[in-house]
Amino acid sequence: MKYEFEILNSSVLLDDFLNIHEYHLRHQLFAGGQSDVLRRLCLEKQMAVSVLLFDPDQDALVMVEQFRIGARQTANSWLLENPAGYVEAGESVADVAVREVLEETGCSVSDLIPICEFLVSPGISNERIALLCGRVDAGTADGIHGLGEEGEDIKVHVLNFNEAVSEMYTGKINSTSTIMSMQWLMLNKQKVINQWI
Repeated sequence: MKYEFEILNSSVLLDDFLNIHEYHLRHQLFAGGQSDVLRRLCLEKQMAVSVLLFDPDQDALVMVEQFRIGARQTANSWLLENPAGYVEAGESVADVAVREVLEETGCSVSDLIPICEFLVSPGISNERIALLCGRVDAGTADGIHGLGEEGEDIKVHVLNFNEAVSEMYTGKINSTSTIMSMQWLMLNKQKVINQWI
């Protein structure tokens, strides 16, 4: 199989904070031949960066809490998450990590370890997230942060490692990038500590 597809036409249905594009396409079939013309909608975003903040000296994670519209029908609409943001033109993943951590927590990142990149929900979106683990001093984390012009209201939390892990099972930590990065740290914690200390 050649794994080929053909975009026959496309149009922009929404051009806002979110961009939604409509595509008419055909693709190769596993059994041979081509599919009928298919209509697909795609939420299109620039790449995002999500940073798990770990303080190896205090065995603590620095997380942010904020309201999330997509969680409004769950038990907790205010989620504990990694600081995160989108890559703007001319920025590297590391640039975004440093900028967003400072904006959302007031902390400085002293080291960054790449974890992975993944597609969030490829059936409906092209959004990719780069996951990183960043070293911070949890003693400097406190307060309410965020950009007022973006409507951000972000509260900083410091959780010991075991407390953070338990929050994955309460629903308070309930976003993909945060859970994935925490699971990575659960598997690689000693290696990270050895690298940073």
